[in-house]
Amino acid sequence: MPTSPATPTAEQLPARTAAVWAALDPLVGAGSALRILDVGGGSGMFAVPLARLGHEVTVVDPSADALATLRRRADTAGVEARVRGVQGDGDLLHEVLPVTGDDDSGYDLALCHSVLEVVDDPAVTLREIARALRPGGQVSIATANRAGAVLARAVAGHPVEALAMLEDRDPAPGRAVPARRRFSPQALLALVEGADLRPGTWRGVSVVADLLESSSGADPQAVRALEVALAEVSPYRDVAAGVHVLATRP
Repeated sequence: MPTSPATPTAEQLPARTAAVWAALDPLVGAGSALRILDVGGGSGMFAVPLARLGHEVTVVDPSADALATLRRRADTAGVEARVRGVQGDGDLLHEVLPVTGDDDSGYDLALCHSVLEVVDDPAVTLREIARALRPGGQVSIATANRAGAVLARAVAGHPVEALAMLEDRDPAPGRAVPARRRFSPQALLALVEGADLRPGTWRGVSVVADLLESSSGADPQAVRALEVALAEVSPYRDVAAGVHVLATRP
């Protein structure tokens, strides 16, 4: 079971991401500067804290507005020299990042958080990310969990939408914007393996944090500790809002 994150920045970030930071901590808190690729992380939620730890972070995002937010956050944090924003799509990384993991330009770590739900082809996106990693490099993948979404809609009083999600149907067909994908842990692991990546243990993201943070009396440190404790334990992780896995390029 992972311990609570040791990196100082992790303690200042939302408790719902505590399990992700706990998984990343042995990599990003070890003291060595890493070359990190953040796909779809334009607003800098992870990029800026990682740059504050001394890492060099390249963020690829299709949104110019998100990249502008990234630049402002990096400037405010004093890490603008270690953060680079590139406008582009995750499934077309080779067009904006002419690097491969087979040379010295490969990345040590890549982040793919809340991206596979919205890209045109999740399998292509993961293959593009794998291509950019050096051998032995790792990718942190976080997606929405179907089981958590089903329960959330049911508890919110929307049983028809919950049933549609359970059956992998669009809960609101006919709208202009397609529904975001939700993944079961098994489907996510199969996708990772299909990109020739070796997945580690999957964990739940935000098992109880969203519920407890709405309570004004909840101690943030206690919420983080509980999140980390539940992240790899079934049945709690099975109904988390998200699924996270670290995968390695062989």
